[in-house]
Amino acid sequence: MKKLRELTEKEIATLVVYGCSAENWKNISVSENFSPKFFQNVHFSGKVSLGEYNEVFELPGGVIKHSGIFNCHIHNSEIGDNVFIDKIHNYIANCKIQENVYIENVNLICTDGFSTFGNGTEVATMIESGGREVKIFDKLSAPLAYIYTFYRHDKELVSAIDKLISEYAKSKTSDKGIIEKNAQIVNCGEIKNTNIGAYAQLSSVTSLSNGTIVSNEIAPVIIGHGVQCEDFIIQSGSKITEGALLTRSFVGQGCLIGKQFSAIDSLLFANFQGLHGEAVSIFAGPYTVTHHKSTLMLTAYYSFMNAGSGTNFSNHMYKLGPVHQGITERGVKTSSGSYIMWPAHIGAYSVVLGKHKGNPDLKDLPFSYLIKNEGESQLLPGINLHSAGTIRDVEKWPKRDLRKGEKIDPIIFDFLSPHIISKAIRGIEVLKDLLQKMEATATFVWYQNCKIKRSNLRKGIELYEMAVDSYLANTINKIDKTIEIDETEWVDLAGLIAPKTEIEKLCESIKSLNTSLPDIQDKFVELYNSYDKFNFSYANSVIMQKYGKNISELSGVEKTTIFEKGKNADKIFNDIILRDARKEFSNTSKIGFGLDGEEFEKNADFENVRGNFESHPFVIERLNRN
Repeated sequence: MKKLRELTEKEIATLVVYGCSAENWKNISVSENFSPKFFQNVHFSGKVSLGEYNEVFELPGGVIKHSGIFNCHIHNSEIGDNVFIDKIHNYIANCKIQENVYIENVNLICTDGFSTFGNGTEVATMIESGGREVKIFDKLSAPLAYIYTFYRHDKELVSAIDKLISEYAKSKTSDKGIIEKNAQIVNCGEIKNTNIGAYAQLSSVTSLSNGTIVSNEIAPVIIGHGVQCEDFIIQSGSKITEGALLTRSFVGQGCLIGKQFSAIDSLLFANFQGLHGEAVSIFAGPYTVTHHKSTLMLTAYYSFMNAGSGTNFSNHMYKLGPVHQGITERGVKTSSGSYIMWPAHIGAYSVVLGKHKGNPDLKDLPFSYLIKNEGESQLLPGINLHSAGTIRDVEKWPKRDLRKGEKIDPIIFDFLSPHIISKAIRGIEVLKDLLQKMEATATFVWYQNCKIKRSNLRKGIELYEMAVDSYLANTINKIDKTIEIDETEWVDLAGLIAPKTEIEKLCESIKSLNTSLPDIQDKFVELYNSYDKFNFSYANSVIMQKYGKNISELSGVEKTTIFEKGKNADKIFNDIILRDARKEFSNTSKIGFGLDGEEFEKNADFENVRGNFESHPFVIERLNRN
């Protein structure tokens, strides 16, 4: 803190000449090198401290403005060095404004009473009528929110987490809001009880109330035209623009929200993208995407999810209110016009097409197609392992990470992870059981209100077994023979894949009340860093299940057999994926090209716009694997 002094009589006289006034000049303290030169038409009330103003701001278009304070009412606030404030139509009250902040043409900035600035706000995620409320705070991670949301069977655990967050929110309580260094606030409406992080850029924002914007130099937060946020947290590197509406919501790192998208009681984690549509009481894990105006995301858990246009997730089986929820595991996609009536559980990397009201529970059948056929829900287990789109999605996610600096959500991008392989193994058991119980003359069987053809049962078993073979072949040579841990159950905590036993240990630690919020985050990071070790352990346990031997007990021939089976599965998958990718270069895909020409012009137009199969980066990468 700089040493402050009272204004001199000469400084007061100069300020008065420049149109300034104060309820009591003795309540104004200034830095040693303060000069009244760059003040005009300012009214001071309450206790105000002022810095020194020597620097200039260079604005777009080459406009230069000298730091200083003009045309405003400042009440009970601390103003740092080299700040520019002009045209505050109402007032600035109860604020700590750090150095090099630029504020111009704003209606109101104030802190009214004591505030936690959004920390501790209860968000009714998953169920509109309540039951899974999460108290948000400015360092909330996806895996902590996952445990907090879904482990309601353990009241002691939930109570302990609730207590930790409540104590943290209490520590953030203040009667003065902070605008951190180098923030810019221009042409905005009302900003109340909101902490604004360093280098944040606010332009033409309509209103912010009871929130925290976590921003920094390498990952500034940008909030733009027409945005309205109430009871919120926004983490670093996110961009909220174009009339977005957020109420009782949490926005993670690197998110993009705009085009009038609205969210109520929602948790939106790293790299979430929401444009146009609507979200109500959702838990959106990393990389969840919705880009369409007519899409409604409602009362569900999503992760790495892509919602097609017009997708409707419905909880409107009203009897005791809006109490139903849905689960879509990692990597689910929906086609245009899809509809799912909750409750339902869609398995990882599955694709939903058409309307489904049968409340299926498909958690044990990943990589499936759920389609509507002659008015009935039909399931094709494992078939999405064929898709070039699935592989492309998996490979693009790490490349599209918009987070910079410290990453709060630890994300495992591994495709055939232990969590997914355990699902595939369970899927094999389910499909074999269904096949065994089928009548000899039957052509299909019903499972979870979905029809599965006999041929699809067999195909699903084959595909899941190939996925397991591929996983083992790509892991076997990395296994540390000294590992003795046997991890057979895994969980995907909204991006963090970890052994269930390790999460149970963490939960017990939290319940003991000997763990802090930073300790919990450190544990998540430790689990992230230990993923390979646990992964190898799981592969070893799968080998034990399949061959009755530990990896160290396998003969060279047996290891070679495992390796060859996996490589053969990889080649089959790769060939199928390449055939799927080739469809994008078929004559059907060329429809509409060469608009006014013949066949030659159509082919040339297509190639000049889209390229050809052989030169496409995705195809080249897959061909190099063969």
